[in-house]
Parts: sequence; structure tokens; C-alpha cells
Amino acid sequence: MNFIETKLKGCFVLEPKIIKDDRGYFLESFNERTFSDGVGQNVHFVQDNQSFSIKGVLRGLHYQTGEHAQAKLVRVLNGEVLDVAVDLRPDSKTYGQYESVLLTGDNQKQFFIPRGFAHGFLVLSDTALFFYKCDNFYNKESEGGLIFNDSSVNINWNFPSEKLIISDKDKVLPTLENSKKVW
Repeated sequence: MNFIETKLKGCFVLEPKIIKDDRGYFLESFNERTFSDGVGQNVHFVQDNQSFSIKGVLRGLHYQTGEHAQAKLVRVLNGEVLDVAVDLRPDSKTYGQYESVLLTGDNQKQFFIPRGFAHGFLVLSDTALFFYKCDNFYNKESEGGLIFNDSSVNINWNFPSEKLIISDKDKVLPTLENSKKVW
């Protein structure tokens, strides 16, 4: 597994070693020891989640606050998404900045997003099967969110806004300035 740190300290793109032959392929998608060494911290994942979405679905940007904050390791099993993390750590040099990564069932890349970040993704293929691990259990009272089109963050979704499919809940998320603090 190759670990590539992004401009957002603590966020990593993971590129697996894929062994291919005429039967198909094999890869190790997660190994706790390799992962901990690669990201330089011990992360104990406690929950796996999966979603299926159609083209144009934008989910996010979501996060959990306080003691319920979550680190996530995300990947696409089938399809293609633009995955985005926004730094919400108040003392970070990259506060309010984002990183985007193209995750596909073909490239098998993963994206590690530590605690203190908002996360969201946009489905670019006809359908996508999205899978992620969390290091903390979901807590409804600790939900936080950031509107996908906040001009201060200025995420380039590279997709026609009139074709986005967004939940009613996500349409009314606050701007960075008005969002819940992560800590």
C-alpha cells in the first residue's frame, strides 16, 4: 500500500498494490498494522457503512463534533465519485481548505480523512457503491454539516449545479462561518 499525504495534514490517499492476472485481481484493502504505520497514528475502526447512489447525488458535507468526532477511510467498490474533505480544525494552517480525490472501482484508491474534517462526495458515474470505515460510532446530537457550495471554501465539483441531487437536509446546511465547531 502506498500512502500519499495531501496538502491537508493528516489526510492520505491510499494506493493499493493490485495483483492482476487472467482470472481478475487481488488486493489487500485494509491491514491495521500497515494502515497505522502509513498514516502515523493508531486508528481503531468500529463501524462500516455503505451507500448506493445514482449519478449527480451529492452527499455531504458532514462531520461529527466533540467526543463523537469521526475519522473515515473511504473507498468506491463500483462506480466513480469525487470525494472531498474540508479542514475544520481551528488551529490548522489549512483551515477552510479542501482536498478532492477521484475514487473509482477501477483505481481502488482510498481516502483517509482524520477527525476534524467535513466529508462529502459526488457520484460521477451512472451508479456508485461507496464504502467507508469510521473510528467512532454515529451520534445524532453531534452531527455537523457544511453547505456544499460555500463560497469561502469554493469547492470545484466540476459538475452542472442544476443536475445535482441533494437531500433536503443537505440543502440547508450552514456555511463554514456559521457551522458547528468540531472541538
